[in-house]
Formats: sequence, structure tokens, C-alpha cells
Amino acid sequence: MKILKSMFLLLFLCAAAYPQTQNLGLGAFANEHGPILLAVDASLADLQLNNPYVFFVAYMAAKKQDQQITVARNDVVMVYKGKEYHMPAIKEFREEYLGEIHDIDFYRHLGKEGIIATWVRFYNFPREGDFFSPLLMRAPLPVNEGNMFGFIGFRTKCYFKNPGFKRGDKLIIRVTDKKNPQLFGEVEVTLE
Repeated sequence: MKILKSMFLLLFLCAAAYPQTQNLGLGAFANEHGPILLAVDASLADLQLNNPYVFFVAYMAAKKQDQQITVARNDVVMVYKGKEYHMPAIKEFREEYLGEIHDIDFYRHLGKEGIIATWVRFYNFPREGDFFSPLLMRAPLPVNEGNMFGFIGFRTKCYFKNPGFKRGDKLIIRVTDKKNPQLFGEVEVTLE
């Protein structure tokens, strides 16, 4: 009997430690099992694996509506082959990459059906804040942090320097609260 209980405990711990990501199809992935709800649209990354910077769109929200969460741009990381990658600074990004407006235009034409089928449809994502606002006349300035509270989430473009992605690679996008590292969310993305 003790062996059986030990096996169930081990299975439970393994299931709790593994990120419970849903593959929604069309390059979309979501995870609702954490203090920060997180959905990532990697559809453009799938199409442009050879770009020097790879584009993702992250949707995040506080799971508990009475809890305020703030995610700073440095608290968004990509884990690829055991190594953490942070997003580039705006100055570096603007100097080294000129495809941002093309990426945004191309992304507008891709399907969002996978993302909309998740928890995202219940939240409002104001357009004022974005870590990578484009250099357009009416675009707001890039922000350094995103805030979530109640049914107000935070949607942002995320760019990471391409470490040499190949089709079929897996990576994790992780976001953490600015003040409390216990508040985090992560999604495992498969590049298809």
C-alpha cells in the first residue's frame, strides 16, 4: 500500500512540475495553470524561423481578479535548450532589426482563431501598452512594464534574438511578476 501511495505522489508531483500547455493549433499555445494566465501566438515565428529576431505575441492576465500583477520587460524570458534569453533593449532592437513594421503587417493577416478560443476572450487588453511599439506616427511609446488586474490583461509583442531555431524545436516563454517571483506563468511552444 505504501508503494502505491508513493507512486501516486510521484505522478502528482511530476504532473504539477510539467507546464500544462495546450496546443491550440495555428501556432497558438496557452496555459491556465499558474497565477499568471499566459497565451502565446507563435504563428509568425513559425513562418519566419530564419529572421535574426523572432516575433511572438503574448497575452497575459492575473488568474485571481483581486490580485494586481506587474510584469517588467526584463521579467519576460525565453528558455531554449536550457538557456534563458531576455528580450533585447529597444535601442539595440531598433538599430539591428528593420523588419518590425513588416512583421506587424504580416501578423495582421494571420488567423487568431486558436488564441480567441481560450481564456483570452474573457479579458480586455488595452492597446496603450506594448514592449515593442512600432515606429509609427500615432503609435504609443514602448512601455517597460505591463499591468494586470481584474479582467484587464496585458498584450504585447515579444522579440527574442534567434539562437538558431529549427522546425520542431521546443521552447518556453515565461513571465514573472516584478516584485513576487512566486507569481509566474509559462507556455511551452513548439515551432512547427
